[in-house]
Amino acid sequence: METTFVKYPIGVQNFERIRREGYTYVDKTAMVWQLANQGSYYFLNRPRRFGKSLLISTLEAYFEGKRELFEGLAISSMEKEWKAYPVLHLDLNVERYESKEDLLRVLNFFLVEWEKQYGSEPQETSPSTRFAGIIRRACEQTGRPVVILVDEYDKPLAMNLNNEALQDEYRSMLKAFYGVMKSSDRYIRMGFLTGVTKFSKVSVFSDLNNLRDISMLPDYTAVCGLTEQEIRDNFDGEVEQLAEARRLTKDECYAELRRRYDGYHFCEDSTGIYNPFSVLNTLAGRRFGDYWFETGTPTQLVELLKSTDYNLNDLLDGEVSAQLLGSVDSIRQDPVSVFYQSGYLTIKGYDEEFAEYRLGFPNAEVREGFIKFLLPLYTNQNRDSTQFAISRFVREVRSGQPEAFMTRLVAMMADTDYRIVGKGELYLQNFLFVFFRLLGLYVEVERATSDGRTDMVVQTKDYVYILEFKLDQTADEALRQIEEKGYAKPFAADRRPVYKIGVNFNSRQRRVDDWKIAE
Repeated sequence: METTFVKYPIGVQNFERIRREGYTYVDKTAMVWQLANQGSYYFLNRPRRFGKSLLISTLEAYFEGKRELFEGLAISSMEKEWKAYPVLHLDLNVERYESKEDLLRVLNFFLVEWEKQYGSEPQETSPSTRFAGIIRRACEQTGRPVVILVDEYDKPLAMNLNNEALQDEYRSMLKAFYGVMKSSDRYIRMGFLTGVTKFSKVSVFSDLNNLRDISMLPDYTAVCGLTEQEIRDNFDGEVEQLAEARRLTKDECYAELRRRYDGYHFCEDSTGIYNPFSVLNTLAGRRFGDYWFETGTPTQLVELLKSTDYNLNDLLDGEVSAQLLGSVDSIRQDPVSVFYQSGYLTIKGYDEEFAEYRLGFPNAEVREGFIKFLLPLYTNQNRDSTQFAISRFVREVRSGQPEAFMTRLVAMMADTDYRIVGKGELYLQNFLFVFFRLLGLYVEVERATSDGRTDMVVQTKDYVYILEFKLDQTADEALRQIEEKGYAKPFAADRRPVYKIGVNFNSRQRRVDDWKIAE
């Protein structure tokens, strides 16, 4: 097939540059027009690298009346007036925010730039009073109400999830600053704030309670990210080239894109959303990879898990209330909301009667990346040796070497820093979570049985392993439960060898001290 050359907007977040320099643009302008004409104040949270900055830039170009940039797009037939408004674009994604002074410096940078254009008054000394004066003068001088666009409003807070004292300082400053938008309402045409997380009850938005949160509304589920239809409409030829490069059929290639990068749901019963960063990188390089995960590992989230003694099973098992999922105000009690809002979990189901959501990993990229990232935390493997340890372990499982992989498993659990991973029982639970999920990436892993609940059944095409873990008991007791509960019965007529493995974890010594294998 003939090769086509496409300019992929990877890392390009400026709408005007995309349009003037010939990058491919997936048309979201119908939703831009809808936002601009159906309300005044909005909030949207989406994971990093999902297109929030591009959305803000598109709104900026629209409100500046740059009609020529929108020719051929949906909005060109919807907008009739193309008025130009004064736009104040605040981008907080420019600092590490390690001190109060960092936030003051960023706010001052933007305030100074706006004051150069609209002036200042001596009595305006704080960031909030300066902001209020700028909004008023911008409206008075242009004769048009002001558009305020805030990109990554929460960056100072999100960078300090584990520093409550600094968060309190940032909350106080941002509450006063963002609150100006409500007191200056008569001068404002529109306010739009984006971020990864939503801090609602902790005073950041308490003075700005007229925001409409569109993060989980069906009409805007695809305002950022890509739907499969958008990929087919805009990149079908490039998918065909990817398929050819990877020796796949076109249908197989779409299926692999779906498995790896689709699966984000920002409300119940919604269209699946693909991770745009990973899709564009895959098409550009004609190679599948964990592009999104590798550009920002969840270090802060793992630190949060450690500080809250969190049971990892609770991330995927059980339901989460709509109220909890909508904000990150109670992360010290339950950090699941920040995992959802950051893109590491997504909505898998919804119980309307109790207003509860069921969560899960959105796709293979996130599932595999997250589990592999956790492995060094719960074993003595460092980051560099993780993949090697995984490959050796899986090969031993696949080749029917239970003695070898159990020896490796026990060794992986030895000499772990238990000050980091928590108390003995919690450590065992979390280790098993990582262990189960890790094996599940490569072989079939099941846990439920008809007569009880075994810890794990692992199946390869040639072998079956039934593992029972005990806490402060014996390997014999674990094997006895396998027999008494009949965990091996479903495999009685199976041609494959079945290995029964009993394992005991000693909570005082915090290690596996006894294990046995019966065939």
